[in-house]
Amino acid sequence: MKLRNWSGKSVLACGIISLFARGAAAAQPVSTRTPAIALVDGADAAQWRDWSKSLGWQVIAPAGDAANANIDLRVQALASAVETAIRDAGVDPARVYLAGRGSAAAAVFYTISRVPDLWAAGIALGGSPKPAADTNRVFTANFTHAPVLWLGGPGDQALADKLKSAGLNLEWRSAAGITNADVFAWLAGHQREEFPDSIDCETNSPAFARCYWVRMTKFDASERNDVLPSTRVPGGSGAMLDLGAFSYNPGDPGPGVLVSHLPEKYSGPLKMGDRIVALDGKPIQDALQFAETMDKIVEEKPVVALVQRGKERIRVETRIVLPKRDSAVTARVQAQYSPTDKEIQIISRTVTEMRVTIPPPWTPATLYWNGLSLQDLKTPGCYALTIEKELLRASPCEN
Repeated sequence: MKLRNWSGKSVLACGIISLFARGAAAAQPVSTRTPAIALVDGADAAQWRDWSKSLGWQVIAPAGDAANANIDLRVQALASAVETAIRDAGVDPARVYLAGRGSAAAAVFYTISRVPDLWAAGIALGGSPKPAADTNRVFTANFTHAPVLWLGGPGDQALADKLKSAGLNLEWRSAAGITNADVFAWLAGHQREEFPDSIDCETNSPAFARCYWVRMTKFDASERNDVLPSTRVPGGSGAMLDLGAFSYNPGDPGPGVLVSHLPEKYSGPLKMGDRIVALDGKPIQDALQFAETMDKIVEEKPVVALVQRGKERIRVETRIVLPKRDSAVTARVQAQYSPTDKEIQIISRTVTEMRVTIPPPWTPATLYWNGLSLQDLKTPGCYALTIEKELLRASPCEN
């Protein structure tokens, strides 16, 4: 599945203009390894390298052949690229920061939700998290240790407040007056822990089931646990016009919806600078009204779009299409280590097998999973845990 209509703004036109390396560098901890900016959208890599070169930060992006893959494959490619850079290129695993601007900003939220445990923090420059939320794959639990700074326009604060109220670890600031130094200083103020004492993750896919020192490996929808409700961020209907993957600025004042970005090799009927000014004869006031209208549509149907192109108005027959929704069933795991009691407590929903990695300082320890216990774990390392017929079994992980 490709995420489409990810709206964006030209963020560094919103006041992020100059790089003051000294101020950002001062916030960095001393390390022989270097921090890194990770990008789902590799097309932006040259710009980020230019902004970060004075600091000595690396920029990581997936290989070029992943650029046109669906969003999940791009996330997996980026995770692989980050792990390779940590292993082979001297990147500090505690200081990898996820970034996106404009139409790629939504990918920051989506990627953290899919792979929560690689990032110290994320930054979204402009754009909107709404297209990510509309996938029904954004879970607030996954942002517990990976906060996001969203720099947006005045019209974005209401959505930011809504996401924070839902439990998302989000900080919103107006982009006006923000400098590159501010961006890098905020990022450098966060570091990733390899073994946080407390973790919390939710997923709808076995392919995205990693959570720091726990990895969920087998799911059973019948293993319900009402103690752990879903942390899914509710999105809109996700309805979109079947006009190809165009982007628009959600803060544009109108009239209509300004087409601000089209992908390479776009073959649809739109052109850059077009404005979609009406649907089925009903005028579109601005981008915000268009987004609200689409959110309320719950069925696919043919429509006629009126497109303003210069002085010409073009009638385009198209359809409103809805995304394929994932199953409502998800898996969630909460785990914590108590150094005082030397106990590892794990609570899960929809999980019957998992891998747990125990670092040396935590041993010896007693491990509890959904009330079942393993006594006196003396050896650190990876354990494969299985619940079968009310019994908790453990064995060394196989490579």
